[in-house]
Amino acid sequence: MNETTTETTTALEELIDSSIASSESRIVDFDTLKFQTKMGEKFRRGQVRYIGSGATGDHSDDNNILQAENFTFSNMVLPAGCVGPEHTHPDVEEVFFVLEGEVEFSVHDVEDGTKKASRILGYRDLIRVPAGVPRSLRTVSETDAIICVIIGAKKPALPFYPPSSEMHGVTR
Repeated sequence: MNETTTETTTALEELIDSSIASSESRIVDFDTLKFQTKMGEKFRRGQVRYIGSGATGDHSDDNNILQAENFTFSNMVLPAGCVGPEHTHPDVEEVFFVLEGEVEFSVHDVEDGTKKASRILGYRDLIRVPAGVPRSLRTVSETDAIICVIIGAKKPALPFYPPSSEMHGVTR
């Protein structure tokens, strides 16, 4: 093997190694959304970050996360009976893909959050919610659910909680 081939192979090895976030190296972070438990334990959820930090805050000092370029990707661990409160991402679409359990996803009327449409999704089901549409979720399976969360930006704005949300007015 010549020197150029060796350099190219080494560069490719470094590229692939820097592009992997193995499940063994992930941490379930129940603290990033812990402020929501001020409104009750039913809001307890864990985030497992892979690419970027999602819209949960600033995790730029976490060297375990692959840096986002165009989107963020994480898993959420949703304990049985938990609720993801109504919230709105004004700037990005959000995609949820169910890996385990069953989750009821709801979209809410922008003008009046008490009006909503809901669907229960299970294994390998997906829902996309456009930017600006309030959304919420609830684990309906008797066991924990795990979902993939993909957000369409490198660093989305923090979501807000409309007046109809149980989190309205709650601060970090």
